[in-house]
Parts: sequence; structure tokens; C-alpha cells
Amino acid sequence: MNISIPLLLGGFVIYLAIAAVIIILVILVIQALLKYIRSGSVRKEKERVTRSLGEALKENRTRCKMTQEFVAESIGVSRQAVSKWESGTSDPSTSNLLALANLYGISAENLLKEVE
Repeated sequence: MNISIPLLLGGFVIYLAIAAVIIILVILVIQALLKYIRSGSVRKEKERVTRSLGEALKENRTRCKMTQEFVAESIGVSRQAVSKWESGTSDPSTSNLLALANLYGISAENLLKEVE
């Protein structure tokens, strides 16, 4: 067996580099998981605010005696989009929020104050 030392060292360096990359990836995953776990209160607060915006949108729509279909057609979105906004699954864009406030006969500022 005549294996040269540089060949052995080259293989060792490659394995060492792969091990270093794996260790770095594990560290990054652990850091990301810790950050996610620590952000629980922030995620709960965001959920509460989103839900409140949805409730405000639904309350104003029902106050105006409008259906989701009518609102959707009036501002040029799908009925499913209106449903998602009201359930808190998603938030309307700024332009859609302004259109909703206009349709409901209130200012966007007053609509957003209901959320606070």
C-alpha cells in the first residue's frame, strides 16, 4: 500500500470542511428555533390585532347591511378575499382598506381606530 500523505491530508480537509458546514447549519437552525419560540407573545399580539381588524370590517359591513359579495364587487376583489379579511386570515392592502372605509361611509382613520 503506497498512499501518499498529501492525498490523505486532502481527504481529511474535505471531511473537516463538510463537518464544519454541518455544524454551522445546525447552529443556525437552533438559533432560528429559539428566536421563534421567544416570539410567541409577539405572534399572539399580532393575531389579536388582526382578528380585531377583521371584526371591525365585518361589523361595518353588517351595519351597512351589505353582503360580502356586494362589498367584493364594489371594490373589485373576490368574495373570498373579503371573507379572509373578516376572519383575520389575511389583511387588506392599503388601497383596499381605503376603498372599504369609503364604501362603509367612514374614514380610514376611524376604521383603524376601531382596531386599537
